[in-house]
Amino acid sequence: MSAPSPEALERSRGQDSFERDVDEFVSYLGGVRHLSPNTVRAYREDLLAFLGWARREGVVPARLTHRELRSYLLELTRAGYCARTVSRHLSALRGMFRWMLREGRCDSAAVAAVASPKLSRTLPNTMSDSDAAALLETCSGEDPVALRDRAFLELLYACGARISEVSRLDVADVDFRQGQLRLFGKGAKERIVPVYRSALERVDAYLGTGRPQLVRPGRSADALFLSTRGNRMSSDALRTVFERRVAEARLDPSLTPHAMRHTFATELLGGGADLRSVQELLGHESLSTTQVYTHLSVERLKEAARRAHPRS
Repeated sequence: MSAPSPEALERSRGQDSFERDVDEFVSYLGGVRHLSPNTVRAYREDLLAFLGWARREGVVPARLTHRELRSYLLELTRAGYCARTVSRHLSALRGMFRWMLREGRCDSAAVAAVASPKLSRTLPNTMSDSDAAALLETCSGEDPVALRDRAFLELLYACGARISEVSRLDVADVDFRQGQLRLFGKGAKERIVPVYRSALERVDAYLGTGRPQLVRPGRSADALFLSTRGNRMSSDALRTVFERRVAEARLDPSLTPHAMRHTFATELLGGGADLRSVQELLGHESLSTTQVYTHLSVERLKEAARRAHPRS
C-alpha cells in the first residue's frame, strides 16, 4: 500500500488539530461561559458532526471556504434536518470559529465563511390566551401536584422564563413584597423580572399547602419546584409536566414550554412594550434575537386583518 501523499497528511493533521480545538472550546463554554451541561453537550455533538463530514470530504476546518460550508449545510438539509437544526449547527460553528480566531488557530477568511450564510428564520410557535387558559385549567385541583403544576405554568406565562431557569429557581428567588422573580439565565447571568399578582398568588398557594407535602428530609430544601420524591425538578421533568398538561387540555401536541416564552414576548410587544425592555425581560444578549417577535406581531396583525376585512 502506497504511503499517504503530503497533502493527505496535512489534511489529516488539520482535522486532528480541529478535534483537539473542539475539546478545548467546549471546556471554555462550560468553565468560562458557564453554559449548561446540556448546551455544552449539544455544541460538542454538532461540532463533531461537522468534523466527521470534513474527514469524509477532505476539508481542513481551519481553512474552511464559503463553498465548503455551503456543501455541509446542503448535506444536513438533504439528510432531512429541519431549518432550525441546520441553523443550530451553523451557530455552533460560528461560535467555534470566532473562538479559534481569538486563539490564533484560524484566519479571518474561515470566520468570514461561517459568518456569511443567511438561513431563513421561522417564526416561533405561540399560544393564544384561550389556549393558555385551557392549559392552566387542567391544574384546578387542590392536591400538591396540581398546586405545583399550576404555579409552574403561571410563572412560565407570567415572566417568559426558559424551562432551565424555572428548574433552577429556589424559594428565596421569589420576592412577594416587590412582586418580582430572580432568574439565572445563560452564562449564569442574573436578571430580575416582574410577576403579576395572580401568578404570585398561585405560587403562594403552592408554597403554603402544596410544597410542604412534597418536602422530604435531606432532599432539595431550597428548590422551588419539587418532585413527588422531594427532589428538585429538572428541566426534563418540568417539560414532561408541560406535555402532560397540554395533552389533558387537548391542545396542539407540538407546543413546548418555549411556546409560553414566545407568547409572553409577543403579548408584550403587541401591548406596546418597547423592544429593549422585552430584550431585558427575556435575557437575550442580542437585540436581533428579540426582533423575531416584531415579525410575529406583524403576522398576527395580518391574520386579524384577513379575518375581519370584508374584502379579505
